[in-house]
Amino acid sequence: MLAKNHKLTTLLILGLFNVAFHASVLAEESTDYLIQPGDVLEISVWKEPDLIKEVLVRPDGKFSFPLTGDVSGVGNSVPQLQETVQQRLTKWISDPVVTVTVKNPAGNRIYVIGKVNKSGEYVLNRTVDVVQALSMAGGMAEFADSNDIRILRRVDNKLISFEFSYSDVVKGRNLEQNVILLPGDTVVVP
Repeated sequence: MLAKNHKLTTLLILGLFNVAFHASVLAEESTDYLIQPGDVLEISVWKEPDLIKEVLVRPDGKFSFPLTGDVSGVGNSVPQLQETVQQRLTKWISDPVVTVTVKNPAGNRIYVIGKVNKSGEYVLNRTVDVVQALSMAGGMAEFADSNDIRILRRVDNKLISFEFSYSDVVKGRNLEQNVILLPGDTVVVP
């Protein structure tokens, strides 16, 4: 009887772990897109035909919109940006209803360089991991060192580097190194 209870407890714990794991994966997948320099946004204010405009997020991370001046967009989600514009407009319009749409996520770029078949800059309209980026770049060239790939990422104006071993990932080992790439990341294949 004790062994049976132990098995049930173990199964329950494994089941809870499985649910928690899948919930965390889904939570990661549902994160909002963050605005990047180069993105094209459409901003409109309901019942205000003169306040419908496409704006480009400049390299400094800001954009201009009537009655709001320069607005910092970089690093904000669409709902955060809607709230910011709405708050700024309340000085001139009572209860403005603001809609922000990402028309072109042109700022969501990664780079794949080195010994790949199509090195270059890639604009992304979805999340992409390292293996997917290598696929977008046409795969690795003949003499590429697939065990010494690096992912370069700038964090707080410091360049950091992650290791990536293609051989490990295709064998199902060390899968955590197949990270989701962030805007501005560079995959270097020696």
